[in-house]
Amino acid sequence: MQFPISFTKMSGAGNDFILMDHRRPLFADTAAAQKFARAVCRRKFSVGADGLILIEESKEADFRWQFFNADGSVAEMCGNGARCAARFAYERKIAPARMHFATLAGIIEAEITGTNVGLTMTPPENLQLDLRLDDPAGGEQTVHLVNTGVPHAVLLVDDIDVVPVKEWGRHFRFHPRFAPAGANVNFVGRETATSDLLRVRTYERGVEDETLACGTGAVAAALVASCLDLTAAPTRVITSGRDELVIHYHRQGRDFTGVKLEGPADFIYEGQLHQEALRRG
Repeated sequence: MQFPISFTKMSGAGNDFILMDHRRPLFADTAAAQKFARAVCRRKFSVGADGLILIEESKEADFRWQFFNADGSVAEMCGNGARCAARFAYERKIAPARMHFATLAGIIEAEITGTNVGLTMTPPENLQLDLRLDDPAGGEQTVHLVNTGVPHAVLLVDDIDVVPVKEWGRHFRFHPRFAPAGANVNFVGRETATSDLLRVRTYERGVEDETLACGTGAVAAALVASCLDLTAAPTRVITSGRDELVIHYHRQGRDFTGVKLEGPADFIYEGQLHQEALRRG
């Protein structure tokens, strides 16, 4: 690996990512890329980010990505990261404004409109409503489950501002009901008792903390809320970072088609990574 290494920092509604053009590979294998992700995503000691995205050649789409969480684990999908990947590829002339790219969750379609990106998501799977699971306080909570590219647990709460996201998120993320893969955990409230506008706070596996936004989590929250007749399409979601994501979909009973996630994908800065940034990897 030859230093310095060029990278781009981007943010999708507060979810921040390190992106690299990896069409000429830097890493010998996935294990090497995972080690790099752990080092470069460390805040204070390196660039710091919620994840690392590598843009690579693909024979079946305009490009493919490899996505690594901050802890080096591989994720099937990330809605906010996917929007950043799409805009990065467009601005680098790797892909056209309407594009397809390959992820572990399947082929994703994206369209660029200014600084916003719309993603056509893979069909949601494994929708389960009204699971009763033990909580950290010794009681039980009603938890809903849906896979929107990655598995998501959804809990409706009365006051989203006081939810102990880190404590309860860790508990349900590692709950035996979701083993072995675990699940992201979303706490969902409404701006008012009758509002269609949702607020979502998410504990993300792989980051192991609350993040300022989660795209697939916003989709999961919207679909569950729709099933419970709390909202209708298009559903607007306010993230912890106070950005707005819009989820479009068609629902027939508990079946969803045409699920699309729309929101910002912002360039933050370009940089040159030196070897010292990986010392504590």
